[in-house]
Amino acid sequence: MDNLIFCLNATFPIFLTMLLGVFFRRIGWMDDAFVAKLNKFVFQAALPALLFEDLAKVDLASVWDMGYVGYCFAATLLGIVLCWLLSLFLKNRAVQGEFVQASYRSSAALMGIAVIQNVYGDAGMAPLMIIGTVPLYNVMAVVILSVLKPSRSKIDGALVKRTLLGIVTNPIILGIAAGCLWSGLRLPLPVMLDKTVTNVGVLATPLGLMALGASFDLKQAVGQLRPALAATFLKLVGLAAIFLPVGAALGYTGEKMVGLLVMLGSASTVSCFIMAKNMGHEGTLTSSVVVLSTLFSAFTMTGWLFLLRTLGLV
Repeated sequence: MDNLIFCLNATFPIFLTMLLGVFFRRIGWMDDAFVAKLNKFVFQAALPALLFEDLAKVDLASVWDMGYVGYCFAATLLGIVLCWLLSLFLKNRAVQGEFVQASYRSSAALMGIAVIQNVYGDAGMAPLMIIGTVPLYNVMAVVILSVLKPSRSKIDGALVKRTLLGIVTNPIILGIAAGCLWSGLRLPLPVMLDKTVTNVGVLATPLGLMALGASFDLKQAVGQLRPALAATFLKLVGLAAIFLPVGAALGYTGEKMVGLLVMLGSASTVSCFIMAKNMGHEGTLTSSVVVLSTLFSAFTMTGWLFLLRTLGLV
C-alpha cells in the first residue's frame, strides 16, 4: 500500500497538471499561439536550466562507477535500436520518429532523482544514471526526429550536416554539457546564479505539462491508439522486462537497481512532446504516449517495485 501511495503521489500530480492544460484551453486561457511559445520557452530555456542544475551540483568524481554508467548507456542504446526495429512495422511511417522517441525516452531527469529520493532519502545513483542516459536520450532524439521527419528527404551530406548541427546546438544538449563541465571543474555556484537557474528550471515540468495538455486532441489521439498503446507497453514493461534481469545478473541492487527501473520503466518524459513539436512533427502520437504512460506508470512502477523488493533487489 505504501508503494502504491508513493507511485500515485509521484505520477498523478503530473497527470492532473496535464488536465489543467486541457481545462485552460477549454476556457480560452491558452490558444495555439500561446502554447507554441510556451513549448519554445520550455525547450530552449527551462529544460536546459533544469538539467544544468541537476548536474552542476553533483560531485561526479565521488560517486563515479564506470561499469554502471556503461550499462545504463548500453541498455539505452540497445533499447533505442529495438524500438526502431519495431517501428518498421508501423503502417503510418509519418509517426515513426515519434513512436521511437516516445518508446525509449523516460523521465530520467525530471522524475528520476525524485523517485530515488522518495525511496532512499537522497539522490543516490540518480546522477550516474542521468549521465549514462540523458545525453544519449537527447542526441538520439535529435537524430531520430531529424532523419524520420514526416516530410523526410533522402539521407545525404546535407541531411547529415543539418542533423549534426541540430545536435551540437540543441539547448538540452548544451544544458547537459554545461552542467557536466561545471561539475567536472568543481566551480562554485553563486547563490544569486543558483537561485536564478532554479527559478527558471522549476518551470520546466509544470509549464511543459500544461502545454502538453492544451495541445492534446482526443479525436486525433483515437486515430493513433494502436501505436500509442504499443509504445506505452514498450516504455513501461517491455524494455524493463529485458534489461532489469540483466542488471540484476550484473549485481546491481538497491539504489542502482531503482535507478535502472526509473531509466527503463518510468513514463515517457514531456520533453518528448516538446522536442517533437519543435522539430516538425505533429506531436499527437507523442502526447498520447506521454498521457497513457503517465497514467499507467502509477500501477506498473508499483508492480516493478513490489517484484524487486520480493526478490531482495531493492
